Amino acid sequence: MNTKQKDKQEERSLIKDSNQLKYAQQHLANERTYLAWIRTVVSIVGVGFLTTSLHFTIGVRRNPTIDMISIILGIFACILGIAVILLATKNYTKKKRQIFEERFNPSNTQITMVSTLMIILIIMVIIYFLLIKF
Repeated sequence: MNTKQKDKQEERSLIKDSNQLKYAQQHLANERTYLAWIRTVVSIVGVGFLTTSLHFTIGVRRNPTIDMISIILGIFACILGIAVILLATKNYTKKKRQIFEERFNPSNTQITMVSTLMIILIIMVIIYFLLIKF
C-alpha cells in the first residue's frame, strides 16, 4: 500500500469516527428513553402485584366478583408490562436505525397504544376500589 492509499484510509477512518461521535448523544438519549420505559414497566407490574397481594393478604370483605377483578387486575398489569417492554424494545431499535439513517419518525402508534392500555388499567383499579367500598 502506498502513502496516498494509507492517507485515504486514515481519512475514511477519521470520518467514520467523527460520525460515531456526532451521534453519540442521540444514541445515549435513546438508551435513556429505553431505560425509562423499563422503569415504567417495573412500576406497572408492581402496582398489579401490590393490588392483588394486598387484596388477599389484608382480608377485605370476600366477594367472588372482587376477587376475580383483583386477579384480572394483576394479570392485566403483567400483560401490560410485557407489551410495554416489547414496544420499548421495538422503538429503541427503530430509533437506533433512524439515527444512523439521519431521519426521524415520531412514535405515535406506540404512545397511543400504551396510553390506551394504561387508561384501561386505571379504570380497572377504580372499579376495584368502588366495588370494595360498596
